[in-house]
Amino acid sequence: MAADRRKMIIEAAAKSFSLFGYKATTMDQVAKLAGVGKGTIYTFFKNKEELFAEIVTSLVQEMKAEAEAVIQPDLPFTENVHRALYRLLGFRSQHQLMIKLIQEEREMGTLTVSEMLQHIENEIIAYVKQKIEGAIAKGAIPKVDLEITSFLLFKMYIALVSDWEKNHEALSSERIAEIMKVFLLKGLSL
Repeated sequence: MAADRRKMIIEAAAKSFSLFGYKATTMDQVAKLAGVGKGTIYTFFKNKEELFAEIVTSLVQEMKAEAEAVIQPDLPFTENVHRALYRLLGFRSQHQLMIKLIQEEREMGTLTVSEMLQHIENEIIAYVKQKIEGAIAKGAIPKVDLEITSFLLFKMYIALVSDWEKNHEALSSERIAEIMKVFLLKGLSL
């Protein structure tokens, strides 16, 4: 019973954050959406920040599962990196909560939202780092600075997918993979 209430609260909060953003969401709204008293929320979460962190943690796990779903051991490392990043960015651009958080950060600069988006980015970079470590262990790529390489792979991908489109025609998935191979990943090839 308690697990069901907790789940209902988390689902209601995720819905509220998705609709109204972090700043405009109140515990009263969450309680109303969940069909519980406000005090019930506080038996599971001490404040809105803790509830938000729980939702973001679940979101990160969901993103990792999405990336894992497209990785194929028989494909080259470069192709798997592209496939995983493409899936993560697709998830990010289609998931209503992510869209709302990015919008709120851009428009209002809400500190808690900025910190959570940075946390999500750090988790994605850590995920890429883990995949690079695996590729090094298998001998698919030479040893590299994991922190810098992971960061650059992620940032290059963001730049090609999102920043490029602000002033240019969108690049196809195939073109992005080709560019990444030429400018960064070819340097990792044996």
